[in-house]
Amino acid sequence: MQKKMSTSSFTQTRQYSLQWIALLGLLTALGPLSIDMYLPALPSMAKDFQTTTASISSSVPAYFLGLAIGQLIYGALSDRIGRKKPLYIGLIIYIAASFLCAIAQTEWSLIVFRVLQALGGCVGVVIARAAIRDCFDVNTSAQALAHMAMILGIAPIIAPMIGTVIISFFSWHSIFILLAVVGSLALLCVHLLFQETLPVERRLHLTSKQLMIMYGSVLQDFSFRTPMLAMSLFSGMMFCYITAASALFIEHYHFSQQQFALAFGMNAFGIMLFSFLNSKIVRKVGPLPLLQFGGTLQFVGAIIVAGAAFYFPENIQWVLIGLFIVVASIGLTGPNATALALSRQKQRAGVASALLGSIQFAIGLLAGVILYHLNGGILQNIAITMLIYGALGLICVYILRIRTKKAA
Repeated sequence: MQKKMSTSSFTQTRQYSLQWIALLGLLTALGPLSIDMYLPALPSMAKDFQTTTASISSSVPAYFLGLAIGQLIYGALSDRIGRKKPLYIGLIIYIAASFLCAIAQTEWSLIVFRVLQALGGCVGVVIARAAIRDCFDVNTSAQALAHMAMILGIAPIIAPMIGTVIISFFSWHSIFILLAVVGSLALLCVHLLFQETLPVERRLHLTSKQLMIMYGSVLQDFSFRTPMLAMSLFSGMMFCYITAASALFIEHYHFSQQQFALAFGMNAFGIMLFSFLNSKIVRKVGPLPLLQFGGTLQFVGAIIVAGAAFYFPENIQWVLIGLFIVVASIGLTGPNATALALSRQKQRAGVASALLGSIQFAIGLLAGVILYHLNGGILQNIAITMLIYGALGLICVYILRIRTKKAA
């Protein structure tokens, strides 16, 4: 692909530039940056708000709530007015909400502003997936999503490290100011570099009733619903980890902020590594076998975490190994499940992408609720939640394999 691409030539080619993927990666990275950068600061934020770290951690699933709601809005909007205009809307909301988070005076105002921040920031992931589906077939989409995941994987590696450095010199408020700056940079890149991928003649002009019918139609589509559920459940295992990471490492195992950033970064590096391997072999192996392999690895990782939680909870090495396998394997399950779910959506790519992301984060939010309503310790609760999600995810994958074989 040429570096400068028109929409028409873009839809005819089967290649893509890394510059374009990097731009989509930046837009998608707003999510992990917004979630992970402030995790090392949760104990100091809890002290400022005169509450516990576990209580202030509720601002993490609050962000998931905003992601779940916002994606439904942007999916329909992008199918109607194109991919670029919603990016302007969402990024402006994200920038404003980030500043509001920085000046939050109470725990509850922070939670409200976090929801608003997510409502703006989620536009990137919806448009990125839809733009890829606008242009490519299922195998190329899986490869492009894997490359994007590699770039995206940088965010959770550097985010907690940046957060640790910031709170070493400044207050936690500075983290949200930096996020506003990153959002402004993304807005500038969209204005200068992002080219529309949905031509006017392919846009859908739907009433609210027709939109609801379309959402229902997409959900009834087995080719979308089953890989979407598999991806959401496997991703829910990672969201469980993210929600509890600060309480587990800093409070339970007494990690320093630097040790926490290192442990978090290693798991994020695992996502990059597995995404890189996925991008190299997906064209030969296909997305479904890699989805099954990745889901199996995640379940094995959950079993290791459970073994450590119930039999040798003080042995941090096995906990770290199990969590690494669970989180790193997202590099296999995420891109392939997404590519499979969107493979037959075509003109409904925006709506389908929105449903995909919305349900993914709703199930992730549910993981956080389950986690904090179980009666065990933090590590045991993580293990139980991950085992439930991993088992259900694998069931979805095996159902998908059986139905795919019958349809062949």
